[in-house]
Amino acid sequence: MKQHFQNLVDEEEITIDLTPMLDVVFIMLIFFIVTASFVKEAGIDVNRPEAATAVKKDRANILIAISDKNEIWINKRRIDERAVQANIERLYAENPQGSVVIQADRKATTDTLIKVMDASRAAGVFDVSIATQE
Repeated sequence: MKQHFQNLVDEEEITIDLTPMLDVVFIMLIFFIVTASFVKEAGIDVNRPEAATAVKKDRANILIAISDKNEIWINKRRIDERAVQANIERLYAENPQGSVVIQADRKATTDTLIKVMDASRAAGVFDVSIATQE
């Protein structure tokens, strides 16, 4: 009888508690979700020009799109050209390591492109790039 009782106690001690492992998995999941950098979009699709010497740019946090009708879009909102500098200043204050990438349509005028570039430099962001077709 004593041996039978001892066998029952041994069987109960063999079980594995998975709760700490699940806690670690959930903590890792939360960590990766919080630290992931999400892709930001300017708000519209533009027909970008092609470039033979294009280089892929990482850490593009401020995306500005210029449509074929010279409309300026930031964060899925149409922005007046006079408010571009203020919007860039706000976005740059949120992430000072970021850079500005301008997605200009092929049919957009260079006048609008230059105004956006000047606004970004006036906002204190000197790392400005123009997106091209891959």
